[in-house]
Amino acid sequence: MSEIRAIYTLWLREVKRYGREKTRLISSFIQPLLWLVIFGSGMRVASIGLGIDYQKFIFPGIVGQTLLFTSMFMGISVIWDREFGFLKEILVAPISRVSVFVGKMLGGSTDAVIQGSFVFIFSFLVAIHVSVDAFLLSLPVMLLITFGAVSVGLTLASLMESLESFGVIQTFVNLPLFFLSGALFPLGNFPQWLRWVSAVDPLTYGVDALRIVILRNAWTPIMPLQYDLLALITFDVFMILVGTVIFGRAR
Repeated sequence: MSEIRAIYTLWLREVKRYGREKTRLISSFIQPLLWLVIFGSGMRVASIGLGIDYQKFIFPGIVGQTLLFTSMFMGISVIWDREFGFLKEILVAPISRVSVFVGKMLGGSTDAVIQGSFVFIFSFLVAIHVSVDAFLLSLPVMLLITFGAVSVGLTLASLMESLESFGVIQTFVNLPLFFLSGALFPLGNFPQWLRWVSAVDPLTYGVDALRIVILRNAWTPIMPLQYDLLALITFDVFMILVGTVIFGRAR
């Protein structure tokens, strides 16, 4: 029970801290709006032969982008907690480091899903009708995306000594994952070698799953939904195991 209480406390702390950061709440509205309206309008030519309006095509991709960037950023909490001494207080508590990692991971995932959910508010701008059922079905997919992505962020932060180092590595990891996922461009337009690379990108399966759930019959999926979910679950389990080991050995 003490481990469960510790996980809940760390989760609640991350969620409360997110709610108090007004700038992040505001940016969660502005950033996806810019991508949908400005980038989406300017790249309409990319929808030629796609069989669907380009802004509708990238909408699930922007949801995936928001989830990825927010989740990876959550790793910075490890560095902040280390700088201010809070992490030391947690680590000397009579709880396992696994519980500390899981608590922070669940808290970061909750924050990322909340921020990703804000994007659905703009669905009317691209003439997408997101039903209540579609939104509720999107939530488990969003959680699966964030579990792995937050674990990556926490793992990287556990290896970093400064905010500057984490920022550089985060960008280095984020951008390839995003651009190779098919969030902005159809994977069918990629060269063959890039398609192979995108096949090992976990966000590829997350974006495809979101398109299946959100766009329904308007989108021809890369693979069945159950395969996308299996790939995400496999990635999540792998990253949580790796993350807990590295976090447990961190200074």
